[in-house]
Amino acid sequence: MNEYPAIAEHGLIGDLQTSALVSTDGTIDWFCSPRFDSPSIFGSLLDRAKGGHFSARPHNGAYERKQLYFPDTAVLITRFLTEEGVGEVIDFMPVSSEASESDRHRLVRVMRCVRGVVDFDIEFAPRFDYGRQAHTLTVTEAGATYTSGDTTLTLSPIRDADDERLGRWENPDENDIRTSLHLVEGQMRGVVLETGSTSPAQTVTVTEAQQLFDDTVQFWQDWVSQSTYTGRWREELQRSAITLKLLTHAPSGGLVAAPTAGLPEQIGGERNWDYRYTWVRDASFSVHTLVRMGFFDEAAAFGRWLRDRVAEQTGSDTGPLNIMYRVDGNPELSEEILEDWEGYRGSYPARIGNGAAGQLQLDIYGEAMDAVWHADNSGVKIGQPGWLAICGLLDWLVDNWDQPEEGIWETRGGRKDFTYGRLMCWVAFDRAIRLATSYGRPAPLERWITERDAIYNQIMEKGWSPERRAFVQQYGESVLDASLLKMAQVGFVAPHDPMWEDTLAAIESELVSDSLVYRYDPSASPDGLRGSEGTFSLCTFLYVDALARSDRLDEARIIFEKMLTYANHLGLYSEEIALTGEQIGNFPQAFTHLAMIDAAITLDERLDAARARRRR
Repeated sequence: MNEYPAIAEHGLIGDLQTSALVSTDGTIDWFCSPRFDSPSIFGSLLDRAKGGHFSARPHNGAYERKQLYFPDTAVLITRFLTEEGVGEVIDFMPVSSEASESDRHRLVRVMRCVRGVVDFDIEFAPRFDYGRQAHTLTVTEAGATYTSGDTTLTLSPIRDADDERLGRWENPDENDIRTSLHLVEGQMRGVVLETGSTSPAQTVTVTEAQQLFDDTVQFWQDWVSQSTYTGRWREELQRSAITLKLLTHAPSGGLVAAPTAGLPEQIGGERNWDYRYTWVRDASFSVHTLVRMGFFDEAAAFGRWLRDRVAEQTGSDTGPLNIMYRVDGNPELSEEILEDWEGYRGSYPARIGNGAAGQLQLDIYGEAMDAVWHADNSGVKIGQPGWLAICGLLDWLVDNWDQPEEGIWETRGGRKDFTYGRLMCWVAFDRAIRLATSYGRPAPLERWITERDAIYNQIMEKGWSPERRAFVQQYGESVLDASLLKMAQVGFVAPHDPMWEDTLAAIESELVSDSLVYRYDPSASPDGLRGSEGTFSLCTFLYVDALARSDRLDEARIIFEKMLTYANHLGLYSEEIALTGEQIGNFPQAFTHLAMIDAAITLDERLDAARARRRR
């Protein structure tokens, strides 16, 4: 199990249709193509022996390793400091088109020696379809071609025609390729991996590789320059924004929750889910967050993706919307287990697909309507077809909000009356009412207002526990839930309401561990799954936001600064933090980065306002 790198010991590269994880030892151990949710080609992150990998590292195992991004880009540099010299592996995926989906994707790996002498060992061992499909391999002087079913993959060397031969392809077992490179200071070689190519492998010149690098750097630096954020945590927020862009399927506008599947919420446990899909909740949250940073095109694209799902209303028997979809809007996400894979560090089972897709989660309707409302305020207006679709969605919600559900955390212990679900149903009606009255649109306003007020009164009566002096996770129980940290953010309660201040105090006493926040206590509220979990980074940032809105600014700032120390060396976050401080769960997680941006901007605004008051 020690052969597995820590989850946090990875960087992310991508081309806005798929992505790859690169560990600090130079191994690509997770890569799916042609899309995020396609079967893996490299998957040794979930099974070191059977998953497949693409490694590039110094021959001498005695080296120090560092990893960084080229400034303001998604170009990753892994540095190796050896006794003989310093070498670098530069990884990136050129962005060919944001408009059209393609099976063709390129992953460029450049090896270079920047000081002294470095010998690189390279091993290319793909395992197609999660290692379930065999392949054939053809090797020539111009490169290598893999064929597996309908998938074609080429491996082309980077070198000039008159270059001395620094290494040769070797395929001793007819499945994999190994080679070594002896580089002296100033020399650069590498390989270009390409999927979906209709042409055979062919040599890529150093000049061509340099141009691919320059174009990729220019793309990312041009994109990040659109940011309007100039606050205290500019570097951290820009890295989060780039990460969110990397998790975007540009042709559709969908945002995947994470690029990985099966990474555990507890090492050795069974809470190992596939996050390579677009959740209505995450996509909705992203609209407001990206607008706050100035990325209006991405916010509009996510808004259009969401609008299409609302207009289609091709949900299941649980309602007009599913909680998640594939990036192209396909709702089919049947869950299966990779029986032959051991899982990350023995965390079995490794799941692909997601069986929670058919759950009833009422909160998504509030998050969707909140996103539509924020998009409208930002200039992404709703046409008549969109308004009619919203009215149809609200008609369903009128008749269905008052029922048990699985809830935001996708528990598998049965349906319950979750307070957060009711809260977001209140948001759905509230935002629809605002949109109707702002533009004089036809709507059954009296009915919507009646339902909104009924939900408000129900939450105050059943969602509040006089014994706990707090809003609680579900009606009739006394369990606390960090999702309710959004109550002030969405406007349900005032930030200084005594009931809200008591709720914050209760959450602090039970769910907060130093600066970190658990989402709930599974032992007090069984969720149908074995094992425990870490603190949820999303919830910690929601806590920061809640503190800032309640003008507890000193506390909010130190907790935010502490939380920054739990990011990995590149500023990336997984879903959870273990008791040891180790990152666990799928990585990197979009929701955590969205919440981090939101908390930082809220805290910035409150700190600036407090400073302005002191100056008056």
